[in-house]
Amino acid sequence: MTTWRNILHKLGYEAEKQFESLTQKFEERMGVERAYYIQPYRWFGTSEHLIVKGRVLGDNGLREAQDQDGTWDNLLNSYRRFNSKELPYARVRVQHGDAVSEVTADDEGYFEAVLKPENGAPVMGGWQSVSVQLQEPATSEVIAAEVMVAPESAEYGIISDIDDTILETFATNLLKVAKLTFLNNAKMRLPFPGVAAFYRALIDGTTGDKNNPIFYVSSSPWNLYDLLIDFMKIHDIPAGPLMLRDLGIDEDKFITSGHGDHKTAQIARILNAYPDLPFVLIGDSGQHDPEIYRAVVKAFPDRIKAIYIRDVSQEAREMEIQTIVDLLQSDNVPMVLTENSFIAAEHAAASGLIAPHTLEPIRVATIGDEEDPDAIEQLL
Repeated sequence: MTTWRNILHKLGYEAEKQFESLTQKFEERMGVERAYYIQPYRWFGTSEHLIVKGRVLGDNGLREAQDQDGTWDNLLNSYRRFNSKELPYARVRVQHGDAVSEVTADDEGYFEAVLKPENGAPVMGGWQSVSVQLQEPATSEVIAAEVMVAPESAEYGIISDIDDTILETFATNLLKVAKLTFLNNAKMRLPFPGVAAFYRALIDGTTGDKNNPIFYVSSSPWNLYDLLIDFMKIHDIPAGPLMLRDLGIDEDKFITSGHGDHKTAQIARILNAYPDLPFVLIGDSGQHDPEIYRAVVKAFPDRIKAIYIRDVSQEAREMEIQTIVDLLQSDNVPMVLTENSFIAAEHAAASGLIAPHTLEPIRVATIGDEEDPDAIEQLL
């Protein structure tokens, strides 16, 4: 049935495409020659295949954040970031060893290719480098896409939110979100204390050499991909595939695809890709991660080992989450609600998820080199 929402989506989508078409024709008439490039996204694969995901974009002058950047520099970079000029229906060639595939990007410039080894040999675990090249329009530049495959040694996988989980964004306050997004850069944004140390401990597992895979699932738009990658690199947060969301106005994208729908679908994709691997889920209390994760537990029984929720909301919200905690007890899945990384790490160590000797570095990273025995108690 056609509704006002469907009509608005259709009108908005058509207006967006007409504007992009007019812009392209204007640039052609003015003799503007735009250079296009491929932005590969960190993605994942399995022992059977690699999945390469990315987008073909026009060069709009976006540059890496500098120490001396001021408000105007950050605002200009944010404008360039969101004013992306994608190349619709570009042809892209991807190759890894003897596996080769050519795919066509969609109308927003996004592409996804699946590579399967010709000889049927299993793909090695860990990070794989895949060659990606723009075929139409042709270019000689070959870039590398990073694709992660969970190794056989993995004890479990980790799926983490980003906003208000590893970095403070005030996702429930639109004004604060806008200020942080447009007037700050990757060097100015700060992670929650102890996140990097806790995540490294989870990846290392109980013996320090498990290489447990970590995935980041967020409702942030793909336009922020470069900022998030830089942020993680600057603050030594472990690398993993980033599964963000397309910022669009057609029916299957930003406006209609809610926070919960996007995250649930991406988490299900990960769990289905690794059917024999249990997972740890990490999120925050601000955007319904507890509800989403409980739905995941119901859809994938016996697959979730623990859930850690960073407490960033008011007391009334905590009561709602406690109800979910109680419900999850019947599924034998612990959900820990806490404001700091060390408390989550203590539970992880007691549950046999991380090595006990990693607790001290996490404690120091979370509260500093504090000798006062009451320091931890003050954080509870």
